[in-house]
Amino acid sequence: MKKRIFIVIAALLAALPVQVFAGGNKEASGNTIKIAVAFPMTGDNSEYGKSFLTAAQIMVEKYNKSGGVLGKQIELVVYDDKNQPDEAASIAQKIVSDKDIIGVLGHFSSGVSMTASPTYQENKVIEISNTASHPDYSKAGDYIFRNNTVINAEFNVIVDVLANDLNLTKVGIIAIKTDWGNTAGSIAAQLINANPKLTLVAHEQVLETSDDHGPAIAKLRAAGAQAVVAVGMYSLYGPLARQYKEVDPNIQLMGVSNAYTQQIIQLGGRAVEGLIAPVSFFAGSPDPNTKTFVDEFTKRFGMEPSSLAAQAYDSMGIFLEAIKQAGTLDRAKVRDAVNNINYPGITGQTTFDAQGDADKIFQKVIIQDGRFVQYKK
Repeated sequence: MKKRIFIVIAALLAALPVQVFAGGNKEASGNTIKIAVAFPMTGDNSEYGKSFLTAAQIMVEKYNKSGGVLGKQIELVVYDDKNQPDEAASIAQKIVSDKDIIGVLGHFSSGVSMTASPTYQENKVIEISNTASHPDYSKAGDYIFRNNTVINAEFNVIVDVLANDLNLTKVGIIAIKTDWGNTAGSIAAQLINANPKLTLVAHEQVLETSDDHGPAIAKLRAAGAQAVVAVGMYSLYGPLARQYKEVDPNIQLMGVSNAYTQQIIQLGGRAVEGLIAPVSFFAGSPDPNTKTFVDEFTKRFGMEPSSLAAQAYDSMGIFLEAIKQAGTLDRAKVRDAVNNINYPGITGQTTFDAQGDADKIFQKVIIQDGRFVQYKK
C-alpha cells in the first residue's frame, strides 16, 4: 500500500512544471520575470523539445549575466506537453492560471499549438511558436505569434529547386499521417500541381510511428517519381531514405526545414546524402553571433543546432527585447512591442505582420559527405 501511494505521489510531482533560473539565482527571489516554455521533453519528438529549451536557456543566461531585464532576472518555467493536444490543453490552463507568467515559448507541432493558443488568447498571454507553420495558427488572435514561416513559403523554395535547379519533372510526396502532415502535404501538392514544369505522380501517407515505408515507396516508384518531397519529422527521413535508396539509388529526396538536424544523418547515414531542404539558419555561417551560439549550443547539446532551435533562441530574444522596449510587464504593452519589433536575430532580421507571422529569407542546405553544407546550383 505504501509503495502504491509513493508511486502516485511521484507521478503527481512529475506533472508539475520545472522552474529554471537560467544564469541567475537558484532560489526564487520574487524578483523575476516568468516565461513559460512548453515543448515535448519526453516521447518521440523529445529531441526537438530539448534542443529548443537549450537554445532558450542560452539566450536567457546571456541576459541574466548582464543584469536581466528591467532589473529582474528571467525565470523559465518548463512544461512537457509530449507533443500531444490534450497535454497542451491542460498545460495552457496551468500557464494562464499563473498571473506572473507573461508569455510562453511553444508549442511544437501546429496542431498542438492550435489546441493551446485559444486559451492564451482568451487570457491575454503572449505565445510565440518557433515552429508552427499551419496557415491558421496565428489567426487565433493578437497575442499569438510565430517566429517561423507559413509552410507554403518552404514549399515554394522546394518547388523552385525541383523545377529550375534540378530540372526534374515527376514528383511524389510522402507525408506523415497527422493533422500537420495532412495540411502540409496538401499544400505541397497544390504548389507542385500549380507549377507547369512539374507533375505530381503520387501522394502517399505513412504513420508517424512507422519505420516501414515499403508500400508507399512501391507506389511512388510505380508512378515514376524522380524526386520525393518528404513531409515529416526527422524520424521519417532516415528509414525512408535507406529503404528508397535500396530500390532506387538515384531518387532525389527533398525535406522541409525540420529535416535540418544532425539526427537525420545519424539515422540515415549514407542514404540521406543529397537531401536538400530550405532553412532560415545555417550553423556554418561566419557571422560572429551565429558562431557564438553554435559553439555554446554544441558544447551543451552534443551537436549543432537546427534552424528550428535557432528560431527558439531568437524567439526568446524577441520576448526579452520586447519587455525591455515596453519598459513594463503589462502584457498588452509587451504584446504591442512584439508586434512592432525589428529584431536582428541569427535567423535574420525579424518583423511580424499584422497577423503575427514572421517573414524569413531561406537558405538551402544539402547533405554532402556526412554533413550539411550550403546548397548552390
